[in-house]
Amino acid sequence: MTDILAAAAFAADLPPSLQEDPDSLQAHFQPGIAPDEIEQVFHLKRAQPTLQAFTALFHGGGDAVTVRLLVLRELASDTSAAGFTRADINTRLGYLTSESLETVLQRLRSHGLLAWDASAGVYRITPMARNVLSALDTLLSMGQADDEAEMGFLLSQVAGAQAVGGVTVDQLKHLLGRLVDLTEEFRDAIASGSEFRLRTSQAKWHMACDWVEKGSEILRAITTDEKADAATHKAAQAIGRAQSALLNMQGMFSRALNQIERQRVHLGQSGLSTTDVKRWLLNHEDLSSLAVGAIDRPVVPLFITPAEMIDVAETELMAERSAVVADGGLPAGMDAPLTVNDTPAIMVELDTWLSRLSDFANIGVFPSIGEEAPKSVPIQDSLLPASFAVASYRASMLPLLGDAAEASLQGATAELARLPVVFTPEDEMVQLDDPHVAAISRATLSIATEVPDNGQPDE
Repeated sequence: MTDILAAAAFAADLPPSLQEDPDSLQAHFQPGIAPDEIEQVFHLKRAQPTLQAFTALFHGGGDAVTVRLLVLRELASDTSAAGFTRADINTRLGYLTSESLETVLQRLRSHGLLAWDASAGVYRITPMARNVLSALDTLLSMGQADDEAEMGFLLSQVAGAQAVGGVTVDQLKHLLGRLVDLTEEFRDAIASGSEFRLRTSQAKWHMACDWVEKGSEILRAITTDEKADAATHKAAQAIGRAQSALLNMQGMFSRALNQIERQRVHLGQSGLSTTDVKRWLLNHEDLSSLAVGAIDRPVVPLFITPAEMIDVAETELMAERSAVVADGGLPAGMDAPLTVNDTPAIMVELDTWLSRLSDFANIGVFPSIGEEAPKSVPIQDSLLPASFAVASYRASMLPLLGDAAEASLQGATAELARLPVVFTPEDEMVQLDDPHVAAISRATLSIATEVPDNGQPDE
């Protein structure tokens, strides 16, 4: 009864047009506006058969949708025969009740997903049903994959359409929209200053870059296709610019993480930092459980009468008077401790590292095989000997070499960025005979022989 009254009240609040015919498309638009005049309405009306197929599958509750998809997928997966008799269907789907199976078959047949061949007495899977299942299988498989960037399905749609020569502007715009969303998400993570959010976004950024690399060939084929129209070329070029903006965020992530590294707070001489403490707390699902056993007994309030309060106050007053009357004096003075060095240890290490790289910048320090040979040294010669922590800190500062944005600032890191030294990393590892570092990525430090107009060294 309550549901009926609520429905009646809701209907009374609707405009007269919706009360008369709520299923009419015109009832959802402003007066004087024809739905057929809108381009998207035209495209959706043209695709009504496909939309009705999806409606037949997904209309209703989640359990009913699951059963319909189960029946249709089971029948479509059997390619041994082109048709299925009712006996074959009953045998294959014997785990369903006969009433539910009959209802699902009737619905699939009435909406064109199953076709009944009266002459042969068999059911057949229609081409529309196979197209719908193919689209769903692609979406489901991409959803189960490790795709935190959520670009796999969109890129697969563009790649498949390009392979058959039918890529549309709307498909490219969906991919472009996802790239713009990711770029904005990464910028927000960098602006937040949260190390954990930065680490998470950086991992997601690496995955997005993998998809960008796979999609570059597809975009190159689209832009070089003479048959593509101007709108398709324009959308592909916009995707290329969005990909470039996404790839250029590597320096922003590095600078933000280096800034956090310089501001990291360590807890005494324990070697632990606030990041370690936060990571340890995040590993506990129930933080309140940490307090179990920490408090032996609850706080017990004490209630006293005014008489006891007067006695306690009198005792405290007399004790203070006795302390004043008693012989005594001020304690002997003591010299304040002198601060020998207020410079943080991390800044001392940075100055030492900067001085060492400045020595490497001297051409005479670099080895030379021949007169025309490039001046370079292996990266391990500059990072070691040192402890693992110091070597890691030095390695984290190497991407700042030649950074134009950092070089325009002030401070020790800006001096590091202005050094005429080029850092060239490689993808291989080299084994070392060092007590602290067993292996290190192969890389070199080279002297920059020329300085272009923009102030950045050139090899």
